[in-house]
Amino acid sequence: MLDLFSGLDMYVAVTLVLSLGFVLAFEFINGFHDTANAVATVIYTQSMKPQWAVIGSGIFNFFGVLTGGLAVAYAIVHLLPVDLLVTVNTGKGLAMVFSLLAAAIVWNLGTWYFGLPASSSHTLIGSILGVGITNAVLTHGSVSDGINWAKAVEVGMSLLVSPLVGFMMSGILLVLLRRFMPSSNMHKSPFQRQQIEGRKHPPFWTRFMLILSAMGVSFAHGSNDGQKGVGLIMLVLIGIVPAKFVVNLDSTPYQIERTRDAAVHLQNFYAHNQALIASTFPAKPVSSTDDHADHCRPDDTNARANAVRSLIGDAPTSYRNLTPAQRWQVRTDLLCLDESAKLAAKLPGLTAADKQHLAELRKDLSVTTEYAPLWVILAVAAALGVGTMIGWKRVVLTVGEKIGKKDMTYAQGVCAQLTAAVSIGLANLFGMPVSTTHVLSSGVAGTMVAERAGLQWSTIRNILLAWLFTLPAAMALAAALYYGSTLIIH
Repeated sequence: MLDLFSGLDMYVAVTLVLSLGFVLAFEFINGFHDTANAVATVIYTQSMKPQWAVIGSGIFNFFGVLTGGLAVAYAIVHLLPVDLLVTVNTGKGLAMVFSLLAAAIVWNLGTWYFGLPASSSHTLIGSILGVGITNAVLTHGSVSDGINWAKAVEVGMSLLVSPLVGFMMSGILLVLLRRFMPSSNMHKSPFQRQQIEGRKHPPFWTRFMLILSAMGVSFAHGSNDGQKGVGLIMLVLIGIVPAKFVVNLDSTPYQIERTRDAAVHLQNFYAHNQALIASTFPAKPVSSTDDHADHCRPDDTNARANAVRSLIGDAPTSYRNLTPAQRWQVRTDLLCLDESAKLAAKLPGLTAADKQHLAELRKDLSVTTEYAPLWVILAVAAALGVGTMIGWKRVVLTVGEKIGKKDMTYAQGVCAQLTAAVSIGLANLFGMPVSTTHVLSSGVAGTMVAERAGLQWSTIRNILLAWLFTLPAAMALAAALYYGSTLIIH
């Protein structure tokens, strides 16, 4: 990180600082919403003092981001069409990043102000969709090509299904606790515990489980949501200082060889299936008014594979041996080859072995482009942790007292948190972005229904409205900002 600003002009350095600040501000506000949910029940049930709870949550978030991998980070990034990703180093690319981040920040701040457990993930995805669709309209392209819709549907399903899973599993878990431990003190609320027994804290093992599950939610949150910030920072770095970040300059010779060999294997696959590919994906003419600097088309696969082989060479040692322009060309070719491999997997009549082969090729093609330096991960983890320590109070009150008609019991807190930690952890394994906010708040609602405590429908209505309007509102905000930014650029 120390040489990040070396050799940069003043205006480029200022742009870089502002861009990184925007991403970290988004993650900081993410802490208001999502990470605050991780400590909501453990603070509300007086299992931990707020200052210790938020410090513990920050630590576990840190390790979650550190060990979470990058699958979710690049699942978010690849919601954008590949043609926009290969021009991210232009003014349009920077306008894209600023627009989607500004829209997400504005909406997140608004919902946080009213204490609504709105989803930062939902907001970010809406912003990306708004930018992608607007870009397609401005370039006279097809809206169907403006977004990676297959990935968008996949992400949308994970955001839709995860709250339902949280609702049902939390309720079932509470029913089982009621059945097998009907007289346990864990079924008391903090108010009942204090009034009846004169004790401030929950029973020891209940308290232990509340703390353990809260830290588990924090860890899972870091491993999932933290990756979104990592992906956005990498977009910023690639756009502003591509010479240093367009490919992983620390890639080993073996990783570079894997990348080159994958390009060769994909080239051979296209050669063997040339007629089928040509009929399934006919070449599209490029308009002279189209302002894309690069296009990713299946019929260019052979040429791009040859370019990668030529630039990397037969005995690769390091990307540092390439010029900045050559590094950018390698990245562009690899992104387009990855797109070609993805399209090839949709060919009719492919065997399971062929599809598996193409999936492995895609991993090898991206091994040196889908990465993140350690300092990026640490910065995102720190922003999440600090956000937690600042903005947790509003959401704690909503989760603890305003979802159900009765105060939340210790058992309800344990069930909701365990469900959230496991669900988010599993989603991270499959590289699927989910909302900590939605999973946990729906888990609390599920326990209220199982407890027959009833729901405060005014709060549920507000949460559902926030869930319903987050996507179109973020899309509209991002679209307007992106459109305005492109007018300024031109």
